Amino acid sequence: MKRIISTEAVAFTLAALFGPATAQEKTLTGERPLVVAHRGASGYLPEHTLEAYKLAVQMGADFIEPDLVSTKDGVLIARHEPMLSGTTDVADRPELASRKTTRKIDGVDTTDWFAGDFTLAEIKQLRAKQAMADRDQSKNGQFQIPTLQEIIDVVKVESSTRGRTIGVAPETKHPTFHAALGLPLEDRLVDILRAAGWTDKSSPVVIQSFEVANLKYLNTRIDVKLAQLLDAEDVDKDGNIVLSAPYAQPYDFVVVGDKRTYKDLLTKEGLAEIKTYADILAPWKPYVLPTKQVDQNSDGKPDDLNGDGEIDGQDRVVAAPSSVVKDAHAAGLQVVTWTFRSEPKHLASTFKGDPAAEYKAFYALGVDGLFSDFPDAAVKAR
Repeated sequence: MKRIISTEAVAFTLAALFGPATAQEKTLTGERPLVVAHRGASGYLPEHTLEAYKLAVQMGADFIEPDLVSTKDGVLIARHEPMLSGTTDVADRPELASRKTTRKIDGVDTTDWFAGDFTLAEIKQLRAKQAMADRDQSKNGQFQIPTLQEIIDVVKVESSTRGRTIGVAPETKHPTFHAALGLPLEDRLVDILRAAGWTDKSSPVVIQSFEVANLKYLNTRIDVKLAQLLDAEDVDKDGNIVLSAPYAQPYDFVVVGDKRTYKDLLTKEGLAEIKTYADILAPWKPYVLPTKQVDQNSDGKPDDLNGDGEIDGQDRVVAAPSSVVKDAHAAGLQVVTWTFRSEPKHLASTFKGDPAAEYKAFYALGVDGLFSDFPDAAVKAR
């Protein structure tokens, strides 16, 4: 029987991280942190469906997040990627087999069915499915793929019915890719937001992007809040961010030969530049609170802390928090981090299988918001 190493012997406790009497750090505005429903309540229902968004609102989410891609006829729809096979039943439809093709996404050859090759009418024939195999698949095939306009209509009704403002945080997916197809996202998005009456900082809207140039352009076209997303490839055994293509830098930087990485955007100079066009820094959560592996027996291999024979997130422990939140706040930027998931494999050993412990650790650091697949858990822990 494999020996299970006690997590108490190796894990940092929250008290050790933040001090037994350390008060929770404040958000930039002093208000409570926002809960953004990542692709809707995607831990429970197929992502980016009206049903998942409605459930997220019912669970108390402050914002819902639709990732935006374009159809062939220029309609903005909600899909996590331009590729359709991961989140729809397109691959199960023999009549569409010939529509599969290969395109470059951020420099990587990708073979799939692409939203930009389908009209909205064709997209509406597809049905959504749960993207993660270890989640409930019982609702697959039941829900349509929504347009951004349909999402806004639902949000306005829900806000009115519930007597509270519900925000929308659209992400422009692969702007450079869409521009090359002749289907740029930005002006289409601006037109829809203007028609909704959402044009200034007080509007319940945050536009996100992993690229920079399109956010700078949007900053000249509309006054809603903008968020600069920061990505990475992985985290190493010691909790250090690992950068490699295509996750090392904004792809528009690659196109123009700008060598700066996502890490460079976290320098004092980088944050100051972001502040000139955006309001929010949105880093992957290990940038804020890293985790690391442990090797208590010094055999050169990471310890299997829960003894399940696999090395995953449960076999990592929380390391010391970074200065990202403090530095971003000093630059006048809010910090909204991502993505929080309740399955044990996504939780560091420190949190002992309790999602609430992870949320509370990040709230204690003063994050201004976070993205969660399980918005009910995030709201309850706040």
